[in-house]
Order: sequence, then C-alpha cells, then structure tokens
Amino acid sequence: MASNLTERLSRLVKTMRGQSRITETNVQDMLREVRMALLEADVALPVVRDFIARVKERALGQDVIASLTPGQVLVSLVQKELAATMGDGVADLNLATQPPAIILMAGLQGAGKTTTTAKLAKHLIDKRKKKVLTVSADVYRPAAIEQLKTVTAQAGAEWFPSTPDQKPRDIVTAAIDHARRHFFDVLLVDTAGRLAIDEALMAEIRELHALLNPIETLFVVDAMQGQDAINTAKAFKEALPLTGIVLTKLDGDSRGGAALSVRQITGVPIKFAGISEKIDGLEVFDAERHAGRVLGMGDIVALVEEVQKGVDIEAAQKLAEKVKSGEDFDLNDFLSQISQMKKMGGLSGLMDKLPTELASKAGGADMDKAERDMRRMEGIINSMTKLERRKPDLIKASRKRRIAAGAGVQVQDVNRMLNQFEQMRLMMRKMKGGGLFKMMKRMGGMKGGMPGFGGR
Repeated sequence: MASNLTERLSRLVKTMRGQSRITETNVQDMLREVRMALLEADVALPVVRDFIARVKERALGQDVIASLTPGQVLVSLVQKELAATMGDGVADLNLATQPPAIILMAGLQGAGKTTTTAKLAKHLIDKRKKKVLTVSADVYRPAAIEQLKTVTAQAGAEWFPSTPDQKPRDIVTAAIDHARRHFFDVLLVDTAGRLAIDEALMAEIRELHALLNPIETLFVVDAMQGQDAINTAKAFKEALPLTGIVLTKLDGDSRGGAALSVRQITGVPIKFAGISEKIDGLEVFDAERHAGRVLGMGDIVALVEEVQKGVDIEAAQKLAEKVKSGEDFDLNDFLSQISQMKKMGGLSGLMDKLPTELASKAGGADMDKAERDMRRMEGIINSMTKLERRKPDLIKASRKRRIAAGAGVQVQDVNRMLNQFEQMRLMMRKMKGGGLFKMMKRMGGMKGGMPGFGGR
C-alpha cells in the first residue's frame, strides 16, 4: 500500500502544481487515485467508501494557505484521515489491575501469536520494567509449547511449563496460581489457533476468556492477509471482547490493507506492530507515524529511536576525545562505525524511515550492494592482526594478500576498503582542525558517496 499510494499521490501533486485552489474536479482526481491504491492494497470496500467520503467532505470545505499548493493540502488531508482510520495516535496497554495483569493472545495459526507473545514480554520487561510470565495453552500444534519456551528465554521472561496431554483450562488455572504466588506483574497466555475459523476454536477461547477474565485481549493478525483479515476479525470480535490489535509482518511484502480494515471492523485500536523477526521487533503502533510512512513522509521519530538504541554513547565519546586529542583514527575505530551502523538496522533499515523524496536522493546507490560492501569490509578488517588495525600504514603487498585470503576476497577489495578508510581518516583529521563545515560541503562531491558506504 505504502509505495503504491505514495507514487499515485506524488504524481497528483505534480500535476496540480499550477493550480491555485481546491475544486470539485481536482478533489475527484485525487480521490480516484486514493480509491485505486486502497483497493489494490486489499482494504475492504466498505472501509474505502467511508474513507473517501470523509476525505471529500473535508477537502471541499478547505481553504488553501498561501504557502501551500492544493496538492499539498489534499495529501495532508489524506494523512489525517489515514491516521484517524487507524486509530489516531497511540493506544497503550492497560495494566491497571491487581497483579498479575493477564493478557490473552488470540488469532489464527500462522499469524505469529507465539513469537508476538515473547516480543510483548520483551517489550514489557524493557519498557515497562515488569516481571513477566508466559504460558502456552496450545495443546494441539506440535512443538507450540517448546517454541514458546525458546522465545520466552530469548526475551528474558519466565515460562510456565505445560504439556500437550493437559486441558487448556487446567494449564491456565495453574499458571495464574503460580503467577500470584511468585509475584509476577504480567501473565501472557498464548492460545491455540486454527488454519481457519471453526466453532471448536471459538468455544475454547471463550471458555478461557471467562476463566481468565484478562485485562487485555489482543487479536494478533497477519498484515499480509488482506481481505481474509476482515472475516477473521469479524469472527473474533463476535466471540471475544477484544481490547486491541497486534499487526504482525508489517515489514513484509504486504499490501498493507489489513491496518486500515481490521481497525474499522473491530472498533478496537491497533496497539502494536511487528516490524522485524528479531525478539525486539515489536513497536507501539502510532497511527500518525504509520500514516506518514504510508504517504512516503518517512518516520523520523523511529529513525531517532533506532539511532539512540544502536549507538554506543560511551564509544562515540571516546572516539570524539581521541580525534580531538590528535590521535589518529584507526581501523578499530572504522570497524566500530560499521558495527554501530549494523545495530541500527543497516543502511536499508535507516533508509526505510527516511521520507521518500530524501530516500530517493540518497538511494541512487543500490542498498543491497552497500550492505554487502559493509559486510565485506567487516570481514577484511577482522582478518587483520591487532597491530595492522592500529597501524594501517604497515599493510603492504604481502600483508594484503594474506588478509584477502583470510577474508575470502580479492586483493583489490582490500585496496578499495583501505582507500575508503583513508577518506574517513582524512575527514577525521579535518574535524580535529575545525574544518568540519568545509568538509561537509565537500562530502556531496566525494566519489562514491559517504566514505565507507560508497560503491565501487
């Protein structure tokens, strides 16, 4: 949905550039493009109709500020309505109850319930400082209980054992008792799913809900499901008093319609989104930020958060002090910069969060190739001795051959990496001399782009 809608609206803004006011005609043109993009993204037809009607009503009564074009005003309206459709802002978990706060995870098999349960445990431990216990009531799917045990350990939470020969009601009763006696703040209950909705599944989850009386009942849905997500959402909404939605695989090659449709169908907010397969790949869903991503405005807030999470402040300060004192930038420092970039999700991860216009300017280079280049450079540096990393000037022909063989690359790859390192070292020397502003101006014309991340 994101790229399709962005493309269509960008074209529209360009064609409306010469127009001075919003008219019935240019609103209709825009709405036609939006309607097509939403339908192609598998958004449910009733949701599309409602969305288009709201945008039209707001657009026709809108004055154009002198500094804006009609196209910019209309895109702004679409963003606001997208955010409103997906829930407006952030909806937090409600944990205001006598511990343990019980959270029931519901959804079809394959939506990612078990992994999401562990990701949510990780989020609660890291962000809310809670003591978390997980339990699996899925006694039907082979290895479901063991899977939860494994991912719970990765999240740093505690797991309550259960076995396939137990009844789900007996498992959750024992888990609640254990959570109370050991003073857990939160109990996450992973339930059974099916490949399709059936009455046995719904009857069991209704019984578990009545027994648990959870403070939160989260519906986990695969963002790649498209129209199927609508039917699933309706069935779970009728069976359970849902309190929130978790969208999984939002980073996948999905058309993205589920984010709009499921929120409208269930009437409950999207609380979390799965953004990667990593155990910390769950983020609080912010409708306004997601609407910005969909329209190609990027997510600068997420970019800043990624940088804060990935950057080792202490290491950065040490490097700054080293450069300031006149010590030379060496290959250990260069390796540290590559490592920090990887922690922030690599180049492609950062580019995804930039506005489309900026990303297209910065992304003339092939991101996959740039990522491969980074990995190759890391391998080359790791093949060097400690002395060579500290004193790169020692690396002559025979050492280059040995390093290339150790890293599984050609000698010219070693030469290329050393050239890029030399560019970075030159930059660092100029920073020490106070020539940062001049250096920044020159960077735009530097061959291959940013040293260390350029092409061949």
